[in-house]
Amino acid sequence: MSIQVIINNIPYLAKGFLVTLELAIISIILSFILGTLLGIVKLAKNPIISTLASVYIEIVRGTPLIMVVFWIFFLLPILLSKPIQPFTSAVAAFSIFTSAYIAEIVRAGIQSIPVGQIEAALSSGLSYWQTMRFIILPQATTKMIPPLVSQFISLFKDTSLAYIIGVMELTRRATIINNREFKSFEIFTFVAIIYFMICYSMSKYAKYLERKRRIV
Repeated sequence: MSIQVIINNIPYLAKGFLVTLELAIISIILSFILGTLLGIVKLAKNPIISTLASVYIEIVRGTPLIMVVFWIFFLLPILLSKPIQPFTSAVAAFSIFTSAYIAEIVRAGIQSIPVGQIEAALSSGLSYWQTMRFIILPQATTKMIPPLVSQFISLFKDTSLAYIIGVMELTRRATIINNREFKSFEIFTFVAIIYFMICYSMSKYAKYLERKRRIV
């Protein structure tokens, strides 16, 4: 086992790691916003928007992520008649895919709150959206943290699929180094350790937040 190949390529891999981090952070933010809206809309009393949200969620959840990546990267430029950068395509694909799972987490979190609280808030004059924002979601957040973080961890690991469409993230750069150096074990073990450290840190931080909110 040669560590020198890792040392020689740390600057190159570091650039890929920053791209992976940027890709994950943007996708997490966008998927959380979209997923939260979908989860709320799915529980709305309006049957039309509720059904549309349900159909969207089921279609996306029933589709492999790699297919969503291909659809966005290959088909969207044809429909829009303009090219889309690989990074943008990856962000869109990861955000769309993950939002469907976050929507179900949000829905379950909202439904864990007694219905009486929603009815009381609505009867006091608050709108449906105000009720969700000020009354329900703050209470549901604690119960949503573990599954949300689990989903975010999955998203972070899924960013490695972006290498298929040419995004120069960590996995793609590792593959390029391996094609040149033929040191598969050293390179991909190092990359796996990086992924593990980030995911483990996210998991520990989520547990800290959960304990903190329970104390409060």
